[in-house]
Amino acid sequence: MYQVPNYTQTVSMRLSEVLADIGVDERMILKRRRTWLLRESLININDQLLDKNSILTHIFGSQSEGTTTIGMQSDLDQLIYNKTFNVIQDWSDWIPGVGNLLMIQDNSVSPGYCLLQCLRVDVPLSANGDSDQYFFKDRTGKLFFTNSIVNICNRDREIHGPAGILKGQSGYNDLDKVFALHCTTWPQQARQWLDQQDEDQWPSAEMKQYCSRTGCFVVGVGCRGSKHEQLEWRISTSLAERCLMFNLNITQIRCYVLMKVILKAYITPFFQDVISSYMCKTVVFHCIANTHSNIWRKNNLLSCLTQCLYLLYTNIINENCPHFIIPGNNLMRGKISPAVKPYILEILNNIINSEGVALLGIKCDALGSRLHLKFYNLCPFKESDIISGTLLFNLALGKSHTLTETCNLLKDSSPNEAVEKLKKYILKAFYCQYEGLAKTASLLLLRWYCTTLGSVLASRNICLYNTVSADALKLISLGLTTDVASSKLKLASILYCVQEIQKADLVISEIERSYDLQIVESVCCCYQFEKIFKQGFAQLCDNYNEEVLQYTTASCVRFLPCEIHCVPTELRYEMFRSTQEDRMFRTEDDEWMDCAVVDSLPYLYFLQYKVYNHLGRHDQKQAALLKLISTIKEEPNLGHRETALNILGKCMEQEGRAGDALQCYSMSLNIRRRNNAAKFHMSILLSVLINTRT
Repeated sequence: MYQVPNYTQTVSMRLSEVLADIGVDERMILKRRRTWLLRESLININDQLLDKNSILTHIFGSQSEGTTTIGMQSDLDQLIYNKTFNVIQDWSDWIPGVGNLLMIQDNSVSPGYCLLQCLRVDVPLSANGDSDQYFFKDRTGKLFFTNSIVNICNRDREIHGPAGILKGQSGYNDLDKVFALHCTTWPQQARQWLDQQDEDQWPSAEMKQYCSRTGCFVVGVGCRGSKHEQLEWRISTSLAERCLMFNLNITQIRCYVLMKVILKAYITPFFQDVISSYMCKTVVFHCIANTHSNIWRKNNLLSCLTQCLYLLYTNIINENCPHFIIPGNNLMRGKISPAVKPYILEILNNIINSEGVALLGIKCDALGSRLHLKFYNLCPFKESDIISGTLLFNLALGKSHTLTETCNLLKDSSPNEAVEKLKKYILKAFYCQYEGLAKTASLLLLRWYCTTLGSVLASRNICLYNTVSADALKLISLGLTTDVASSKLKLASILYCVQEIQKADLVISEIERSYDLQIVESVCCCYQFEKIFKQGFAQLCDNYNEEVLQYTTASCVRFLPCEIHCVPTELRYEMFRSTQEDRMFRTEDDEWMDCAVVDSLPYLYFLQYKVYNHLGRHDQKQAALLKLISTIKEEPNLGHRETALNILGKCMEQEGRAGDALQCYSMSLNIRRRNNAAKFHMSILLSVLINTRT
């Protein structure tokens, strides 16, 4: 039986406890995986409903693996591939009528890479054509697809290898988008890996069998220094690697996390882009495959980490880190210059020989300080509630981002067109037999679709008959549990617009009762701003998964132009916020500006003010006005504070406080100088004041 020395065992156990405290334990890893795989399902199901069947998205990397911490600030890695291309490795897989691309994996191509030869759509022969930006014709007449398409797909993004990086603001992850093509068959260069199997060796035969069914991707980046660098496509086995990661035990995952933390603390600040986290993952895979499973225990974590670091040290000496599945692909090729090599080796050597002492100097997640306290039997603060809150908020944000695409498709539609489109989306979702996370994702989307369809129908009813049909109200009711407030506020807004004031009052009162100011988080995806999470929100999220979103989040309320008759007059101005000059300063992310969008909480108090005014409840009306003012001043997480100030200004006008109204509009313009309805409110009010004096 393998025996662990007392010192190593003590350090290993304390280190395992620290990692558990910062969220690297079984429960939080599963929560991370569920959240990001559910977000992946949201994207793909919504694309299916919108008939974007040629596109499929995967979320890979440390976020979906659960191999990250708060301090690492890991990127969000999305791989997006176009299914209209048929990438093949054998001529027998050629399909007529589609874009067939043959993977060329001969000696002229770097290991782990391929060329994509273009084939004809009518017969299985090489395609004809001339060289241009996207295609290259060699001297034999064969036509190849170049990897320059990556630059086209990643316009306005920083290019890093095959990825386009969208930089996140403070509190948001950077988004790495990789555009790829998928091949349904396992890569030829990796077939030897499938055949290598000793008894009790990791990965198991069952795992390899599953991996073989995942096929592979090709991404648009060539091997550095290759003579075919502009033509080569890197072969990616990301789906197979996800399977391997999901089959690691907790000690193996912690070992990988520690390697990344060490890299971040001691190497990356001085030698950026030399050693990558993917190399660390590959090293861990090799170590697991070449050691007995009994070694990978919590009380042996330090020894496992040392072994992995030593293998990385050896790889750097040899300047060769073989890809785990395609060993011929050297991940370190062209990465380590002679000038930096001795320094990196010295750093790693010092860490290895420190017997864990080097870990005390790691500031990421305060790991060193936490480890020091553990030796004195002190228990530092656990991060699980913060992580859980961040995960579920990101899920709510992801859902809003996904539905924003639908809003953008509907915002220029007439009411009749919007109704037909929404009906089609809803029927399609009902007929698709989703299972597991896909079913959960479809239900999250369906609620919003139902409420939106009901609201569009209601707007059409109000325009024609000044009433709301039973069908519209029934559809709206199907989506009332989307979150705490947004769908219910739409219902209250509709009831107010048809002068069903008593019913509107009942709905508003119910919203206010369920809107716990210590728990409910405002969710807005219209643009990024730094979030400050409420402690009550994070604590509640720690005990639940996505089912708690309906009690803890409130998305901004968005009215499409085809819902205009469901919107009070004061808010309709938001649909016309942009002058021709303002539009020149808008980006593709500003399409929401053609809608009326307002945060749930200020809109709740605005509707309260309007309803109580109609009912003649003066004291309650003034209380609602004070709540609206307080929310604008004190609520840190408002995405549309300028809109809240605009509707407050309209309330001040109704109160006869023109000076206060002008101040509200001025404050609104200080937040957003352009594309702001405050310009119209201010102009109209000044005109009224001037004419009145005259």
